Amino acid sequence: MQGIGMPKDMDVEYEKLKMAHDANYRPSQSLKGAIAVEGYDFEKGFDLQKFLKAYGTTGMQATNLGKAIETIKEMRKENATVFLAYNSNMVSSGVREIIAYLVKHKMVHALVTTAGGVEEDVIKTIKPFVIGDFKAPGKGLRAKGINRIGNVFVPNDRYILFEKMMHPFLAKLLEEQRRTGHIHTASEFIHKLGAEVKDERSIYYWATKNNIPTFCPALTDGSIGDMMYFFKQADRKNADFKLDISEDMVRLVNIAINAEKTGVIVLGGGFIKHHVVNANLYRNGADYAVYISTETEEGGSDSGATPDEAVSWGKLKGKDTTVKVFADATIAFPLVVAGAFMERKQ
Repeated sequence: MQGIGMPKDMDVEYEKLKMAHDANYRPSQSLKGAIAVEGYDFEKGFDLQKFLKAYGTTGMQATNLGKAIETIKEMRKENATVFLAYNSNMVSSGVREIIAYLVKHKMVHALVTTAGGVEEDVIKTIKPFVIGDFKAPGKGLRAKGINRIGNVFVPNDRYILFEKMMHPFLAKLLEEQRRTGHIHTASEFIHKLGAEVKDERSIYYWATKNNIPTFCPALTDGSIGDMMYFFKQADRKNADFKLDISEDMVRLVNIAINAEKTGVIVLGGGFIKHHVVNANLYRNGADYAVYISTETEEGGSDSGATPDEAVSWGKLKGKDTTVKVFADATIAFPLVVAGAFMERKQ
């Protein structure tokens, strides 16, 4: 309203100023029970579990990581059957030792991985991988017989030694196949391969010892597939060697169906992610899920899909017991294990 003696144009300026003020200071609703954003206070010294708990109130992806820890704690408290799915880069890296720890102590109950996730663990029992450089020129490495996985180098001699191990192993399986008429599944193949390993740092040494199944429907997609090619093609007497992947689908789904509750932990994406959540579709969804990945959903791939997308398919039960951490799993997963698996053991 124009004030007494106030020019009309001044009244217009006042209304604009009031509108701008109201736009900036719109009244807010009360957030009852909201948790304050607060990071870890290093002035109080360092306590690992308190440090990890502080991730939950830090905000951004740190809060998602904190939720991942709490979700896995809940899985374990409820004695859920835990499926751990991971890509081969987890085994290429030092996350391999962390997975082996979980398998050794029976903290997970079924594994889903790629061919590389199997063979690289076994190769490391023969000879280690080494730290390299992301920017090392591929042409120069090829000339030296060195393969690069990110900033990890794998010289070819590792695969040569692996082949020396695998040829008699394949021959043993073929002999058993002919003798019994039984075609081995991929999970049986991996179980028997783990029995050949004598190194306690190995994932599959412990998986075999603790009878924890490993599922890999793409077992030929790696060096193991190369070995099978040469085994069958170089000596046509071995041409009848076969693997059965269909029976493993039955076994994996039955583990999900027969579990009272299930939880899935997925490091990365691709078929390992879909394979494990799809198995849980048969029971109307997993009860808990933690994804750790840098992939986003804009391209429509399952690798980048959020947990809530899986809820729409019936592969996960609900949003409140699931979380996706957008992070490099080599950084995030060790923290998750320290927070979710070590606390109970101490």
